[in-house]
Amino acid sequence: MFNLAIDSKLRGCDLVSLRVRDITHGNRVLSRAMVIQRKTQRPVQFELTEPTRTAVSAWLEKSHLRSDQFLFPSRVATSPHVSTRQYARIVHHWAEAAGLDSSAYGMHSMRRTKATLTYKRTKNLRAVQLLLGHSKLESTVRYLGIEVDDALEISEQTEI
Repeated sequence: MFNLAIDSKLRGCDLVSLRVRDITHGNRVLSRAMVIQRKTQRPVQFELTEPTRTAVSAWLEKSHLRSDQFLFPSRVATSPHVSTRQYARIVHHWAEAAGLDSSAYGMHSMRRTKATLTYKRTKNLRAVQLLLGHSKLESTVRYLGIEVDDALEISEQTEI
């Protein structure tokens, strides 16, 4: 779940509601997947790195899930998949296990991590916009917490 959360950059509600068929083809975990975001009803594509594919494959082998089942099923009979609240508790547990202040990390930290690293490495706002599925570049600028003028200047320099 951790690897997939980082790779996919999905909101918590979209991550917990993934089905096996969303990221697999037959017995193979895909290197790229596309899902429709619940909030925007727009498709977003993401890459699954080799470590993520390995982790997901191990999970699928252990859990014996069918393609139509949720990737992270709930143990609670009344819920078909892990709830966003349970996912939030899991993220806090990960932070604590890593020796971090768990109050500083949440579900959204998982979504933001790869996007922030991608921007720092490439300075390519458009790429990050596409990764996050934002319709407006201004939303991506706000999301990353950077100054609009700085972002536009960097963006213009990288397009040349």
